[in-house]
Amino acid sequence: MIRFENLSKSFWIRGRRKQVIDNLNLTLPTGRSLALLGRNGAGKSTLLEIIAGIQTPDTGRVVTDGTLSWPVGFGGSFHPQMTGAQNVTFVGRVYGVDTDALRAFVMDFAELGDHFFVPVKTYSQGMRARLGFGLSMGIKFDTYLVDEVTAVGDGSFNRKSRAVFLERMKHSSAIMVSHQMGQLRNFCDSGVVLDQGRLHYFEDLEDAIELHQKIIGP
Repeated sequence: MIRFENLSKSFWIRGRRKQVIDNLNLTLPTGRSLALLGRNGAGKSTLLEIIAGIQTPDTGRVVTDGTLSWPVGFGGSFHPQMTGAQNVTFVGRVYGVDTDALRAFVMDFAELGDHFFVPVKTYSQGMRARLGFGLSMGIKFDTYLVDEVTAVGDGSFNRKSRAVFLERMKHSSAIMVSHQMGQLRNFCDSGVVLDQGRLHYFEDLEDAIELHQKIIGP
């Protein structure tokens, strides 16, 4: 269960205040993988980061009875002076998991080779994404937050990423942002549409996609 209580968030953009989440009160059910839909700029990534605790809302709070991932693949919290291995170890200690097992999983999964042992500041964006995705998959969460990062690297790596994510989904749920409807249909069974600061929940994913397509137009 994820519950939004009086949740609001706005930003100043070119001297004007834009409300992206407007006094949101809604409970998302347990055990459903949700597609998070909305036009570009609607605030989907902002909402995911608020759920994850990366951003702070202007008002209200998010309440959950399960464990939540950070946005899968998010590399913004990596310490640039630390190596990939050191970052993984640090996160493993924070979440109370076996750091040796986590480090071994991420090293194998991310396919960074010797770069795993050099500072993250030297990584390309793609390497950071691989490290972040591997780290996200290496820790088991009740709900994974996914923001357009299931396509990372070449075809072989994409297939491996998809396979491990599908394995995690056997025992967990997800909230997923993607502009690819086929991808959402593969992973999600319900949907929420963020429009003008309001969130609309649909138990049937196709109903959510229908509203989304009406909003964005032809």
